[in-house]
Amino acid sequence: MRAVITGANRGMGLEFCIQLKERGAEVIGLCRQSSPALDSLGVEVHTGIELSSDTLPRRLKEALGGRSIDYLVNNAGILRRESLDEMSFTRIEEQFRVNALGPLKVTHALLDLLEPGAKVALITSRMGSIGDNTSGSRYGYRMSKAALNIAGVSLAHDLKPNGVAVAILHPGYVRTDMTAQNGLIDAPEAVSGMLARIDSLSLANSGTFWHSNGEELPW
Repeated sequence: MRAVITGANRGMGLEFCIQLKERGAEVIGLCRQSSPALDSLGVEVHTGIELSSDTLPRRLKEALGGRSIDYLVNNAGILRRESLDEMSFTRIEEQFRVNALGPLKVTHALLDLLEPGAKVALITSRMGSIGDNTSGSRYGYRMSKAALNIAGVSLAHDLKPNGVAVAILHPGYVRTDMTAQNGLIDAPEAVSGMLARIDSLSLANSGTFWHSNGEELPW
């Protein structure tokens, strides 16, 4: 099995690389800059992968070199903080480019490498759920993840005739650098749960919005 992971240098992306390598998968890690932890794994690493760059499709095709993909894990993302009192439309636009457009650009660029039976995972957040928003704020992150969620549903419909399934996954509140090490679970537990969801993914449940613990989440 060949697995491609974006944002592979740290946090959940690094943990995806660790757990998939332990399974015996051929792991290809994509990131802007590598890290000692990623380099020490002995997996294939490609740097200079910037989701907001116009050169992203070309860089991805160069990295993969025509090899087919079994698991494509769109993990890379950013979190900025906005409120009505501290608003930044520049940061909101940045989050849209990385969190919403980035995974779509990655998936689109690699469509030809997704053969029947391949699985695409979009690592999103329940903060993109309209029904689950009980606290407001975080405009850019919430809006970008809601956009990613609807893109995931469209991809599930459009890729179904090709035999490719799509998982839309909330990892949980994970202790990583993105959350300043705040959270309820650690990356190994979150990634183990998400891999279980990807493993159980099929064309029948493609496009479902899941918590890593298996709970189906509201839109």
